[in-house]
Amino acid sequence: MKGKEAYEKRLKLIVQNLPEKPGCYQYLDEQGTVIYVGKAKNLKRRVSSYFIKESQTDKTRMLISKISDLKYIVVETEWDAFLLENNLIKRYKPRYNILLKDDKTYPSICITHEEFPRVFKTRKIIRNGSEYYGPYSHTGTLNGLLDIIRHAYHIRTCHLPLTDTGIKGGKFKECLEYHIKNCPAPCTGKITQTEYKEQINEIREILKGHSQELTRSMMLDMKRLAQEMKFEEAQEIKLRYDTIMEFREKSRVVDTGLDNVDVYNIDNDEDTVFINYLHVADGCINQAFTFEYKRKMEESVEEMLMLAIVEMRNRYRSTAREIIVPFMPETEYEGVTWTVPQKGEKKKLLELSALNVKQYRADRLKRSDKLNPEQKHTRLMKELGQMLGLHKTPLRIECFDNSHISGTDAVAACVVYENGKPSRKDYRLYNIKSGAGGDDYGSMYEVMMRRWTRAIEESTPMPDLVIVDGGKGQMSIAKEVIDNLNIDINIAGLVKNSRHKTEGLLYGFPQMQVGVKPDSELFRLLEQMQEEVHRVAISFHKKKRSKRQTHSELTDIKGIGDNTATILIKRFKSVKRISEASMEELTQEIGKSKAGIIYNWFHK
Repeated sequence: MKGKEAYEKRLKLIVQNLPEKPGCYQYLDEQGTVIYVGKAKNLKRRVSSYFIKESQTDKTRMLISKISDLKYIVVETEWDAFLLENNLIKRYKPRYNILLKDDKTYPSICITHEEFPRVFKTRKIIRNGSEYYGPYSHTGTLNGLLDIIRHAYHIRTCHLPLTDTGIKGGKFKECLEYHIKNCPAPCTGKITQTEYKEQINEIREILKGHSQELTRSMMLDMKRLAQEMKFEEAQEIKLRYDTIMEFREKSRVVDTGLDNVDVYNIDNDEDTVFINYLHVADGCINQAFTFEYKRKMEESVEEMLMLAIVEMRNRYRSTAREIIVPFMPETEYEGVTWTVPQKGEKKKLLELSALNVKQYRADRLKRSDKLNPEQKHTRLMKELGQMLGLHKTPLRIECFDNSHISGTDAVAACVVYENGKPSRKDYRLYNIKSGAGGDDYGSMYEVMMRRWTRAIEESTPMPDLVIVDGGKGQMSIAKEVIDNLNIDINIAGLVKNSRHKTEGLLYGFPQMQVGVKPDSELFRLLEQMQEEVHRVAISFHKKKRSKRQTHSELTDIKGIGDNTATILIKRFKSVKRISEASMEELTQEIGKSKAGIIYNWFHK
C-alpha cells in the first residue's frame, strides 16, 4: 500500500508540473513497460482529466490502476503530436492503445532493388531497398495496373542475378520470353541499363498516379521522333501511350482537375471503427484501402480519424494538400486544407468512400457471423436493445399469440427465444378457460396472467422483453398484467399491413413505431419470431379442433373409445374414409368385434 501511495504522490507531482503545450504522454506500469501512449493539444489539461474521479469510466479506472510512472514529450504543433503518437504506438505496441488490424494479407506491387529491376505482385515485404506500392485491398485495381505494365512495357520476369560483369562475360542466354517479344533480353545486352531504367521510371509514375504528366511527356517524344523520321521508335511509344490512356479513361471517376487529393470516410460500431482511404490523381483513384481500428479506451471518432490520416499518409507517402473528410476536424495541419463538400465532384468522392467503408463493414460482419453464429445472435440482440433504449440486452424474449374460429376451440401459445434462437423446451400451450374465446384481449390477459404468476411462484426466468403478435391493444393488455403483478418487463408489439405481412415494431407508451429497416437481419429475425408463434398457435388450435371433431363423430358410437378413434383416424385420415372402409379393412386395424360396431353404425 505504501508503494502505491508513493506512486500516486509522484504522479500527482508530475501532473501538476506538466506544461500547457502540445505533446505526447506515456503511461508505464511497475515493470517500466509502456502501457498507453496519448497525444494532447494541452498536455496538462489532457493528462489531468484522467485523474478526475467523477468523469472516469470503467476503462479509464482500469488504466489508472496500472500506472506507476508517466513520461511526456513536448512538440511544436498538435499535428506533430499525432505523428509522434503514431511512431510511439508502433514502437511500443502499448496494451491499452487502439489497434490497427494487420493488413499482411493484402498484396502490394514490388519494384526490386536490382540493376535490372523486376515488377511483380507480392504479400511479403522485404526491407532490402526494393520499392513497394500498396497494399491494395481491391485486387482488381492491382491486377489492372499489372496488366497495363505488361502490355505497355517489356520487363523481365526471370530471377537471374543480372550484373554488368555477367552480361558482358556472356554468362546468360535469351529465353523464350525474348523470342515471343515479352522481354527485351537485358541478360545478353540487347537493351542498356539506362534504357531499361527509363521504362522502370515510367512504371513508377503510373503507380504513383502521375499518368497525366507521363502521357504529356510521351506525346512530346512521339512528335519529336516523328519529325526525326524515327517512326518505329515513335510507334513503340504510341502503343504505350494508348494503353495508359485506355486505363486512365476506365479508371476516371471525377474530373481530371482533381489531382493529388486524399479522401477519408468513417463508420463505427461499439468496439470497432472502420475507415476508408482513397487517393485521387488526375481524376482517377490510384489508391484505395479500407481498414479497422479496435477501440481500447473511449477514443472519439475524430481521434480515430486523425490517427488513420497520419497512418495512411506515412504508409502511402501521400503529399496531398487537400483532404476530403466527412466532418471538419478541430486539428490544424499546416499546408493542408480540410474540405467537407456539400455538392459536386468532391461530394461524389466522399459518397464513394462512404459506400466502400459500409460495404467493408458488412463483409466483415458476414465473415464474422459465419465463423461464430453465436456472436451474430448476440449482436442482433444488442442492436435490438439499443434500438429500444433498453438498459439490458434482451437475451430472453417471449412472444404470445391467440388462435380460434368464431370463439370456438380458443387456444394461445407462448414461444421463447434465448439469445435470438428458439428455446422449444420453454414453449407453452394454453387452452382458454375463462370463456373469453372470442375476445382476443380477454384471452391474452388470461394467458399472460397464468404464465407470469406461475413463473413467480416457481422462480423460473422472467423475460427481458415481451413481443405480442398484435398492435397497441394487446400491448396495453400486457402492460395491465405487468402492473397488476408488479413486475418489470419491457413490452413491444409486431404490427402487420393489409396483406398480413410484418410491417414494423411498436414500443413504448404511448406506442411508437421503431424504425427497423425491412431488409435488415434484425427485421428478418423479428419476422421469424412472429411466424413461429403464429405457427405454434395455429397447430395447437388445429389439433384441438380435430380431436373435438373426432370425438363427436366416432366416440358417440357406443363401445368406441378415444384410443380406437385415434387408431382409425391415424389409418384412414378422416371420418368419411372410415365410413367407406370395408369390414375387412376395419378388422385389420381394430379387431372383428369393434369393426362390426363401426361398420354397422355407418351401414345400418
